[in-house]
Amino acid sequence: MTTTFTLNGAGVTAEVDPDMPLLWVVRDHLGLTGTKFGCGIAACGACTMHVDGVATRTCVLPVSAVEGARVTTIEGVSNGENLSPVQQAWLDHQVPQCGYCQSGMIMAAEALLAENPKPTDDDIDAAITNICRCGTYDRVRAAIHSVAKQKGEAL
Repeated sequence: MTTTFTLNGAGVTAEVDPDMPLLWVVRDHLGLTGTKFGCGIAACGACTMHVDGVATRTCVLPVSAVEGARVTTIEGVSNGENLSPVQQAWLDHQVPQCGYCQSGMIMAAEALLAENPKPTDDDIDAAITNICRCGTYDRVRAAIHSVAKQKGEAL
């Protein structure tokens, strides 16, 4: 079956089983490997992409569910060689340790800040439910707050 959707701003068509998870279509068939597989049950968040702007765990999402949708992966967050403010904050606050979960964490943070430009700690805790085995949650929170502060100063 053929599924057509927009991936990082470009139209794509995938001729795969409609039940194949979007994660595997993007990684194995479309060659974008920044999004990671973690648990396979949508619990850890390593597989987070945006589907029509919503942070979505894609290891269990059938590709058929994104027919006609806009999908953004970690590769689509930056503007060419310029990192997004969230990606830069991740580096500035030394969030990554092993780094495995970070693409999913960044995607969740991007979606949170798009919806709520000035999140509280409680907002962050509620929205960022991704699992980081290295335990960098305090750094994640600091990075998100720094981006919120920058956006507030830019207004």
